[in-house]
Amino acid sequence: QLVESGGGLVQPGGSQRLSCTAFGFTLDNYAIAWFRQVSGKEREGLLCISSSGVIYTYTNSVKDRFTISRDDAKITAYLQMNDLKAEDTGTYYCAVEEPDDKYRLNCPIAGGIWGQGTQVTVAS
Repeated sequence: QLVESGGGLVQPGGSQRLSCTAFGFTLDNYAIAWFRQVSGKEREGLLCISSSGVIYTYTNSVKDRFTISRDDAKITAYLQMNDLKAEDTGTYYCAVEEPDDKYRLNCPIAGGIWGQGTQVTVAS
């Protein structure tokens, strides 16, 4: 199980850090990715970090504003979001692949195990 936290209301230009914690398994043998779903749109990939720490960017819309990191000792991954914009409003999800997926260590991933999501609202 993956559990996201850290969402909330933030002003435009502000920062927010999301966390994704694993329960029932360790993350060190998984790539971890962050996705988001904006109202009325399909879920899109944002950033992925492989088991060895290599980062993959799904979309240029978050490049230079969002960063992904992981702390395997804490079985947690993070999404640091800076310079937030109204269009960043949405539900943010973390994901890993299924444990029997041979591609689970590297990015990009499509996601097999998902968290429940955390809402981020950017508004003044």
